[in-house]
Amino acid sequence: MNATVDKALHLWGLEDATYALVAARENAIYKVTTPHGALALRLHRHGYRTNAELASELVWMKGAGDAGISVPGPLASRTGDVMHVIDSIQVDVLTWLSGETLDVVLSKSDTKPRAAYFQTLGTVMARFHQTCDAWQPPKDFTRCAWDAEGLLGKTPLWDRFWDNPALSNADSRVLMAFRQTAQAALADHAKDPDYGLIHADLVAANVMVDGPDLHFIDFDDGGYGYRCFELATALLKHIDAPDYADLKQALIRGYTSIRDIDLGQLDLFMALRAATYVGWNISRMCEDDGAARNARFITTATRLAKDFIG
Repeated sequence: MNATVDKALHLWGLEDATYALVAARENAIYKVTTPHGALALRLHRHGYRTNAELASELVWMKGAGDAGISVPGPLASRTGDVMHVIDSIQVDVLTWLSGETLDVVLSKSDTKPRAAYFQTLGTVMARFHQTCDAWQPPKDFTRCAWDAEGLLGKTPLWDRFWDNPALSNADSRVLMAFRQTAQAALADHAKDPDYGLIHADLVAANVMVDGPDLHFIDFDDGGYGYRCFELATALLKHIDAPDYADLKQALIRGYTSIRDIDLGQLDLFMALRAATYVGWNISRMCEDDGAARNARFITTATRLAKDFIG
């Protein structure tokens, strides 16, 4: 039993529902079972997003859903609000999307289906970007920005990757040199950017496969950013897979069948995405797999940084 969840269910008129914790990595996600179907109740991690940012996330998700993109939709409580603060915890309730996560599906697929999933992912991603460009945010809309400052500034969104305590002197020099080179490259790229609202975390664990359909979940990190960064995020975790070239080609083929994109800076955004994980892990080093994960992140980031610097 969870007292905060119980209070939330009362606010949403779901006192007779049952619930079970299904995920507890960043937010705590509960599956709420009602006579009319399942819902997702989120207890948000403390201090990650302001109330205004979460309200913006929910209105954005509703806009995307109304336009035909399969994403969780917010459910209003008895008061008409879609978010409440209960016991100092931000809480909302969303529609439940069925299926298996793409990472699970990929682990059970051979080469041909894996590429097919990535082609579909590319098409849905492109439609999502089209939808975001056509959508008119409310005046008080506020979300983070994966821009030059958010990626490489003094206080990046996911911490200062060049200060990761596990970096060797050689690794540190590589990432510092990459930071300078990337800042110059982004300044040049900003002259004609493909920039707008992005999910920013379309890794396979945040894509649900439901038959032929794909659902996008977990908009926690969504905000403004480069569309090429979105592709890089989807690709990075598969960079060492034997069929990576096929997955990359399929994702791009699917995306460009719907929407044009300049891929000239994809290598830059792959290296930037890899670097963000080196920063992200700084505060998670004490987790059970924190050190091993950190070593993997550093290896990938320094490799891609070296390749980009040349």
